[in-house]
Amino acid sequence: MKPFLFLGARPESEAAAPEYESMRLAMGLEPERLVHVRLDREPLDESPLDHVAGIVVGGSPYNVITPEHEKSATQRRLEDDLARLAEAAIARDFPVLYTCYGIGVLTRVIGGTLGTRYAEPAAAIEITLTPEGGADPLVGVLPQRFHAFGGHKEAADALPAEAVLLASSAACPAQVYRIGDRVYATQFHPEVTADDFIARGHVYRNHGYFAADALEEFSTRVAAASVTEPRRMLRRFVELADAEA
Repeated sequence: MKPFLFLGARPESEAAAPEYESMRLAMGLEPERLVHVRLDREPLDESPLDHVAGIVVGGSPYNVITPEHEKSATQRRLEDDLARLAEAAIARDFPVLYTCYGIGVLTRVIGGTLGTRYAEPAAAIEITLTPEGGADPLVGVLPQRFHAFGGHKEAADALPAEAVLLASSAACPAQVYRIGDRVYATQFHPEVTADDFIARGHVYRNHGYFAADALEEFSTRVAAASVTEPRRMLRRFVELADAEA
């Protein structure tokens, strides 16, 4: 069976390795079936679609809407790689799932608009499926309403007509959407457990996702949340991609 590819976009090693492990466990894959490429350290291969069954893109403290002249050379190159991947995946209708930061890259590629209007603080967020989401082969494995962990400073303000909206939250209309049949994007983090999210909060406590002096309160709130469903989406992504490989 072909492997899967996980593309990391976090420059912090203390967050990058745990994110990969969370994703691997959520997808139900052995290490040899989920290849980890850290795009902050190396460029994306010219033709990754030819060698894998599917690709998942992780999150990042980067923001796509940051003015280009303020972005580091690493961020600009990384976003160019992810944009090129999106264009190739859409052209081939290849299984790719962009998460969190990645949804911004995909939204820009397809001609959507991004802004700060629909930002959400780091927390457990109630997600509601649209009718299209309930009928979707990937997202339809989730309940009509469920909670997921998320936190972001940018989000899609508007999507083009070809984007199929699959899920929303009260504060952020575009939580999940699909392009074609197999290219997906989620605003929330489908891979994390409460422990994972708390550990990530320690790394990013000074990044503005919550007040830096509120780490204990953030941790208590996250530990009390009931987030049990989103990982099913990642298992289903593997099932669907393997069936097509």
